[in-house]
Amino acid sequence: LTMPDSKKFFENLSGAGKAIGVLTSGGDAQGMNAAVRAVVRMGIYVRAKVYFIHEGYQGMVDGGDNIKEATWESVSSMLQVGGTVIGSARCKDFRTHEGRLRAALNLVRLGITNLCVIGGDGSLTGANLFREEWNGLLKELVELGQIDEAAAEMHSVLHIVGMVGSIDNDFCGTDMTIGTDSALHRIIEVVDAIMTTAQSHQRTFVLEVMGRHCGYLALVSALACGADWVLIPEMPPEDGWEDQMCQKLSENRADKKRLNIIIVAEGAIDSHNRVITTDYVKDLVVGCLGFDTRVTILGHVQRGGTPSAFDRILASRMGVEAVLALLEASSDTPACVVSLCGNQAVRLPLMECVQMTQAVQKAMDKKNFEEAVKLRGRSFENNLNTYKLLSYRKTDSVMPKSAFNVAVLNVGAPAAGMNAAVRSAVRVGITEGHTMFAVHDGFEGFSNGQIKEIKWGDVGGWTGQGGSLLGTKRTLPVKHMDKIAEQMRIHNINALLVIGGFEAYLGLLELLAARFRHPELCVPMVMIPATVSNNIPGSDLSIGADTALNAITATCDRIKQSASGTKRRVFIIETMGGYCGYLATVGALAAGADAAYIYEEPFDIRDLQCNVEHLTEKMKTSIQRGLVLRNECCNDNFTTDFIYQLYSEEGKGVFDCRKNVLGHMQQGGAPSPFDRNYGTKIAAKAMQWISKKLKEFYVEGRVFANTEDSACLLGMRRRALVFQPVTQLKDETDFVHRIPKEQWWLKLRPLMKILAKYKTSYDVSDAGQLEHVAGLRTIEENGREKEGEEE
Repeated sequence: LTMPDSKKFFENLSGAGKAIGVLTSGGDAQGMNAAVRAVVRMGIYVRAKVYFIHEGYQGMVDGGDNIKEATWESVSSMLQVGGTVIGSARCKDFRTHEGRLRAALNLVRLGITNLCVIGGDGSLTGANLFREEWNGLLKELVELGQIDEAAAEMHSVLHIVGMVGSIDNDFCGTDMTIGTDSALHRIIEVVDAIMTTAQSHQRTFVLEVMGRHCGYLALVSALACGADWVLIPEMPPEDGWEDQMCQKLSENRADKKRLNIIIVAEGAIDSHNRVITTDYVKDLVVGCLGFDTRVTILGHVQRGGTPSAFDRILASRMGVEAVLALLEASSDTPACVVSLCGNQAVRLPLMECVQMTQAVQKAMDKKNFEEAVKLRGRSFENNLNTYKLLSYRKTDSVMPKSAFNVAVLNVGAPAAGMNAAVRSAVRVGITEGHTMFAVHDGFEGFSNGQIKEIKWGDVGGWTGQGGSLLGTKRTLPVKHMDKIAEQMRIHNINALLVIGGFEAYLGLLELLAARFRHPELCVPMVMIPATVSNNIPGSDLSIGADTALNAITATCDRIKQSASGTKRRVFIIETMGGYCGYLATVGALAAGADAAYIYEEPFDIRDLQCNVEHLTEKMKTSIQRGLVLRNECCNDNFTTDFIYQLYSEEGKGVFDCRKNVLGHMQQGGAPSPFDRNYGTKIAAKAMQWISKKLKEFYVEGRVFANTEDSACLLGMRRRALVFQPVTQLKDETDFVHRIPKEQWWLKLRPLMKILAKYKTSYDVSDAGQLEHVAGLRTIEENGREKEGEEE
């Protein structure tokens, strides 16, 4: 699929004559292989030579067979493998001057002056030191007669780009490190399994998760499973916490809750810097309450297993970005680290990030925990604030009481994570003093009066449930407007929170249009996007899409594996999404597919022919299987059957074909940690907005809101969560095909094609720009005026 302007890309950024070394170092993390694969393929794509450096820095020091040229095929089949295929090791030799001298010699001999390091902060600090010493090391090698002056001159600058691979998410400057999301998957799988046994026996479980210096995994898994108590190093409990914890556990048990879960980060401490162990917590619960209590230490399970869809996409995006950064680097560019901020790739000076990461530890040593949390970054701070909001239930006597009633409903098709959002909204609403009402079966249930007050205990255990426990329907409100207005009056509903897909968006627009006829609808309304299709204007991501992507990715892995040994097979897989190609495109990137057909990028018979030829060429290599994804509504005539038959006919004698329609399995299943956490955070933010608007619009004893900004959609836009009036989103919407007119993920399509060996143009203008860590906050503050509220 050669594009006419593909020259533009090559002229600007050619890697011809350059050599890139890629290594993984420090503790392993799921997704490292996806990053290695992306670096290798993008490197080869821009005509650079790429070398594997096996066993981390140890391999660089030892040289020989440890440094091997990588080929396109050598990174095939590693996307779905956990850990790191090229090996990782702790290396004492590299810490010595002699070791670094040997490493420099090994690199110069092969002409490698570009290094891509995937590891934790220790590995990246080592890389930076190596870079600073590079000239001195070359001089020394010349003096020792091991290289000549010409070689030293030719290789005088070493460029370094880092990617952070660490399950702890303990590196400042990036929202997510490679491996964190997969580790959360492992933890949540265990918690979900433990919950069933704990409920059967009325047990308390104390779980220890990894994170010696960082409580991210503990904090997010506590949010994602609704744990009763969490202990993390950044928030040591105050003196007397033991009694508070036991009191909370016994209150929950009295509330008919059959299980209690306490999550402890391995680095958890109290306010006197004393370590809090799982055994101490267990003895406390048994001694104080006599509850049947068990301890589970998750250990290295968290590092293992196949990487999640999120980690594969993150690592693939970072790997491509890392190669671009190396190609654009000049002699005075600082070593940088490629990271993710919100939904955007950015480049940050490596040492600034390392210094900030070290500053966190210093702040914690000085017991300055507030400072430590701030330094950890916005993502960590938001999680902590949401946890605090949801964690402690005030007793009725101290509960603030507002006069407001807020209704929550689900609209459209079910999406995993909806229940987490409802739970969060209900509990935050109660904490803010409102009376919360649950509407069953969407707008249809609303018109029939299926409205009940919902209390704190009613939403216990909801975060891990898939589908929609409130019931959801696709019915739009327009035909039932009179009845809905009547129900609003009967129950005195002062605000609405709508969680759902495209129907929820249309429904909000209809309610807004009916305000002039029905004053009852003049109340604050906010919508949270929840749909597997991820087709809502005003939001980069919807609740449920991550779970669906994981289902697609896991199935594609299995399907690819089913061909191992049978040789030469191409699979045509149909994904959901209506007219929106998000699942097909991003699923293709995560599963390592050869092509993805979508409505947003029209294709004709020539493209199909080109793909068949491409696969025929591929079958001549050692990679003898292909994967093609097709979005369900991408083309009326080129149906899944048609494409299957075309490929079968054209591939005769070269490969055979199979087809799979994934169907509703993409909509089911327990929500992924990302969807639980995203649903929890976004719903909490929506409820706080509702509280603010209720006060604003409360005049003369009643709530009256008829301005544009009183009916909003809350969505993730690049770096921030933003409230946008739904009327303003109309211009951005293709109502016929139920998709936004502009979709950010279309920029990921060239990546998918490049990684599948197609020549294509890659728009470099959207690549990450170098920013300063210290300046991150100020950039955000400045952006807030333009973008609405920050996350």
